[in-house]
Amino acid sequence: MAKSRIQFICQNCGSVHQRWAGKCDACGEWNTLVEEGTNSGIGSGPASLRSPRKGRAVALTTLSGDIEDAPRIASGIGELDRATGGGFVRGSALLVGGDPGIGKSTLLTQAAAALAAKGHRIVYVSGEEAVAQIRLRAQRLGVAAAPVELAAETNVEDILATIADGRRPDLLILDSIQTLWTDMADSAPGTVTQVRSSAQAMIRYAKSTGAAVVLVGHVTKEGQIAGPRVVEHMVDAVLYFEGEGGHHYRILRTVKNRFGPTDEIGVFEMSDKGLREVSNPSELFLGERHAKSPGAAVFAGMEGTRPVLVEIQALVAPSPLGTPRRAVVGWDSARLSMILAVLEAHCGVRFATHDVYLNVAGGYRITEPAADLAVAAALVSSLTGIALPADCVYFGEISLSGAIRPVAHAQQRLKEAEKLGFGQAVLPRGSEEISGGNGFGAFQPETLTDLVVRIAGTLRRNAED
Repeated sequence: MAKSRIQFICQNCGSVHQRWAGKCDACGEWNTLVEEGTNSGIGSGPASLRSPRKGRAVALTTLSGDIEDAPRIASGIGELDRATGGGFVRGSALLVGGDPGIGKSTLLTQAAAALAAKGHRIVYVSGEEAVAQIRLRAQRLGVAAAPVELAAETNVEDILATIADGRRPDLLILDSIQTLWTDMADSAPGTVTQVRSSAQAMIRYAKSTGAAVVLVGHVTKEGQIAGPRVVEHMVDAVLYFEGEGGHHYRILRTVKNRFGPTDEIGVFEMSDKGLREVSNPSELFLGERHAKSPGAAVFAGMEGTRPVLVEIQALVAPSPLGTPRRAVVGWDSARLSMILAVLEAHCGVRFATHDVYLNVAGGYRITEPAADLAVAAALVSSLTGIALPADCVYFGEISLSGAIRPVAHAQQRLKEAEKLGFGQAVLPRGSEEISGGNGFGAFQPETLTDLVVRIAGTLRRNAED
């Protein structure tokens, strides 16, 4: 008989402890250690009775040699294929995370139906919903006629035995990884041990058979995929499905991809008929822009290989408080404090008696420092009450000395702006060579003071007129 060994496993980081404690020594979280039993006899017998296996030599090779592209299965959904790098890679494991109700199951149902219509064998296994619920969703999406094979099961061994019959599936969808459990682990479903063991079994199946496996993961209140972080290291790609409750668009963001670029996004619009692709997200984020209002600047950003134009809104108002407010939505608050300090120290623009509110329109979130110049322009515009030119875009990084530093992909940003009808740009000096097609004008300030003087000059000219 195999001996049962008791361990205490942290539900936050997955570290193993031999005895219970109130605080995990690895991650510092309190009350996360849970008692779980493991069988030391799993495998070919207890470790004391197993003879060590003699290792076999493997062939070593060089860095140079023939390179073959990873075989992919294109879903036909352009935004999904963009986020995955061109489609699902055969023999790979993909982890999709997102908030409850954000549309993960809807997206995967549409992808499964599109692939099944092309003749691929698609198996959809749900551990959270019954088959009838999946059928209702398929009817609402209008894909009920697609030959997708459904099952409602949570045991890993039963799932593997089921898909072993017939032709190997091209794509296996498991919704979700937190509901799966395996006989190899002696603990409750959803625990760190079960999640890790179940994920390892399904990844082993994908690598050995060449089937693409998609795992759906829950998200914690901090926005991270629930369960041990080791699962994200085990899979080949990790996608986050993001979106705000008050907005109808969804963003599929790539944070890890062994077969393609990271930081790539796919944009969808949620409707009663499911998710619709948004091929031009810039028009979506700029659709309700009021061009003549002060405090609004259009930022030409980059998401992976895709340029995205988004409006940055600033409101600077006199503050009745001793300590003015600083509120930011969609950007880094520490970055805003830095821009305000540079404007005061090097440009003489005072915000000490004003409240500052900054918002990225449409619920979009910006992470790159290239938005510094657009934020500074919006702040100065709101403080002076001058509306910025409606056909002008801004991008550039601001240093603590007040200098404007160049950023990458300037040509792609300008090309996207020109395509949407913008005719001017404020960008750093030293950027990539700007094409002069269609009379696109550019102002390249060396320091932030040059931009402030340009905006103030507009106020002076308006006063003289």
